Amino acid sequence: MTTTMSERPNILLITTDQQRWDTIHAAGNASIFTPHLDWLCHTGVNFSRCYTDCPVCAPSRATVMTGQHAWRHGQINNDGKPSPMANRPTLPGILTAAGYQTRGEGKMHFHPARANYGFEHMSILPDYYREMRKLAHVSPPMDHGLGQNEMEPGFSTTDERHTATHWTAERGIDFLETRDTTRPFFMWLSFSKPHPPFDPVKHYWDIYDGIPMPDPARGDWSATPDDVPQGFFQPTRHLNNIDTFSVEKIRAVRRAYYALISQIDYNLGLLFARMREMNLLGNTWIFFTSDHGEMLGDHHLGAKSLFLEGSAHVPLLMRPPGQWRGDARGGTTDDRLVCLADILQTSLNIAEVRAPDNLVTDGVNLLDPAAQRTELIGECGDAYVIMEGSLKYHYTALGGGELLFDIASDPYELRNLVKDRKHASKLKAFRSRLLTHLANRKPAEIATGVLPIKPVGTLREQRLGVWPGFHHRTDEGCDLLH
Repeated sequence: MTTTMSERPNILLITTDQQRWDTIHAAGNASIFTPHLDWLCHTGVNFSRCYTDCPVCAPSRATVMTGQHAWRHGQINNDGKPSPMANRPTLPGILTAAGYQTRGEGKMHFHPARANYGFEHMSILPDYYREMRKLAHVSPPMDHGLGQNEMEPGFSTTDERHTATHWTAERGIDFLETRDTTRPFFMWLSFSKPHPPFDPVKHYWDIYDGIPMPDPARGDWSATPDDVPQGFFQPTRHLNNIDTFSVEKIRAVRRAYYALISQIDYNLGLLFARMREMNLLGNTWIFFTSDHGEMLGDHHLGAKSLFLEGSAHVPLLMRPPGQWRGDARGGTTDDRLVCLADILQTSLNIAEVRAPDNLVTDGVNLLDPAAQRTELIGECGDAYVIMEGSLKYHYTALGGGELLFDIASDPYELRNLVKDRKHASKLKAFRSRLLTHLANRKPAEIATGVLPIKPVGTLREQRLGVWPGFHHRTDEGCDLLH
């Protein structure tokens, strides 16, 4: 039976920036404090195999907005312009046209920064910095000099109440309190952390005192930096120098990273409490995910842009209104292969909104247990991945490096199967499949019928091209400050 507009459920999409999949206590991380993400796990569904098909900020957000893989909408790096959202239907645009009140709060990373792309209203991070500059008694945020990609830990230069994390949560609560109650709402609440700089408020750092940090993953292909196919180092050496860190320093990096996630989680406690007081939990679907992950020193690598687990595997939690009303999936784990493109299609099904005729989506409806994805192809700059079943094939055109893993038995990608004779035929099939994909995408690069190989550059040349993310805190060109 079709419901009226006033009866339709609300949708709350919560995202973080650069949060890897293995950072939720209820999902298996014994070292981290995440009570409110745990609550989402206990009362909803944890999609344990969610991946971003282009693990950098702007492309992933465009995928959430359009429901299309990055290789389809065309933005496969952060400097892709014009935005693919300018000439495609977007999730908030479709819902706005259907009568939903739509709001974006926090980091959007759109181009240009204040293009709404279907939202009725947005408050973005430059608004936070503008507000902080008006408070003469408050220390300037991010007044420590750490860049937006540097991995060295630091501390927040503001108190808890004046951090961007708290501001984002408060903006979400303010919308809930002042919204048009005659219409259902869609809100994208987007936190800018735990993206670097890793500068938690000190009391979040302190709660991890004495808590052992997991050591970075090191495989049979990554015992030393020299063992790693050098093309996989491009994002690390372009953005940071964690490949030179000791294990002890990486533990400190991880502690700061966990502290930032706990701060987000505790602020979600404020949001969820207000929703309960306003009787919104009974009619609101909640999604939680991240645009991409963070390598955190695994395999001597840092940052994102790769399809290794730390970079491309992200959390995806889905909590329905109230309880599951007899549906046995409440508090369970769903191990289907899913991706960020699925959020749009699932949201339209929740809202009972018909997709426009010009919508082309790669997503599936997560509410349909029969919806199965047999393959996922990802593309990010010169990095590629094909996932099929439990096998995961990586290729980088920089130097022609290849990796092959069985994720079911090897979730941290420790055993490279490229030279395993038992997988020779499957490796050949993956190469052929990638060639077919690139024949449609980049025919000039495979004119010879072989996968493209580009020069990696010397270590010195890679270091000369480093971009640690230097941004002065008054820069408002885009919401790139974290």
